[in-house]
Amino acid sequence: PRPRTSPPPPPLPPPPPPVFEISTRNRFTPLRETERDAVIVGDSIARYVRATLAKGKVHNHCFPGARVLDVSAQIPAILKDGESVGAIVLHAGVNDIKLRQTEVLKRDFSSLIETVRSTSPATRIIMSGPLPTYRRGHERLFRADGLHPSRVGAELLSDNISRTLCSI
Repeated sequence: PRPRTSPPPPPLPPPPPPVFEISTRNRFTPLRETERDAVIVGDSIARYVRATLAKGKVHNHCFPGARVLDVSAQIPAILKDGESVGAIVLHAGVNDIKLRQTEVLKRDFSSLIETVRSTSPATRIIMSGPLPTYRRGHERLFRADGLHPSRVGAELLSDNISRTLCSI
């Protein structure tokens, strides 16, 4: 007689399907964390600035006719809480110069800087301007009004601001 053998073991269940990890992370978030955008805030002269950064963007906020304290009043709305800005370029004062009150202007600039520091302590502050008028500078750098930069003047100002932003 044949020896009795045990029945074959039941078949193994099929392996579980592979687990695919689905990332729920916003793929653009890391870019925003590494970029350090810059902001240019100022009077009508800031309108002509076309500065660039190697990484990040330059956002331009222009307030025609604004004096230094007018620009200062706009800072909290521009530098919103929680937004990371690497640098701010402040270009103001041309509309204050005609008042010929240098001590008041110095106090207003100090107030503007303090507003930026209290709103966004980590932001680097770059002061730009006011520009000399055409009577004291090169006429070809200004428009006929003697106040606003010509195309050449705007390019020069933009290049200077871009170089400064890239150096910090």
